[in-house]
Amino acid sequence: MEGYAFSLEMHVRDYECDIQGIVNNGIYQNYLEHARHVYLKKIGVDFAALARQGIHLVVVRAELDYKQPLQTGDDFVVALNMKRESKLKFAFYQDIFRLPDNKPILNAKIIGTALNPHGRPEIPTELEKFLSD
Repeated sequence: MEGYAFSLEMHVRDYECDIQGIVNNGIYQNYLEHARHVYLKKIGVDFAALARQGIHLVVVRAELDYKQPLQTGDDFVVALNMKRESKLKFAFYQDIFRLPDNKPILNAKIIGTALNPHGRPEIPTELEKFLSD
């Protein structure tokens, strides 16, 4: 998708929906997280390897604006950009669009930081080079 650093196509599975046949609101966080992890891996930031080194990427704030619900069987895309928020925080700006009509489903701003092995905020060099101001 144009204007985004990364996008990932996904599919709604039946068990992600409530009795009304729409995606449960908490499931959207799973979609967003999965796209972030795939993106980080793609740019060479291995989330699991950092954790083994005692460096933990953590979410400190999540803002989600729901526009329309996804339903069972829908295909959709999660698109994102990553930016620096402050010296010790970064943000993922993420949007979900239903396919094939690209109808806006959700806009999110996920703010994170990294904790070093001492539990103090510190952005690792592996991530630092991908953060734009």
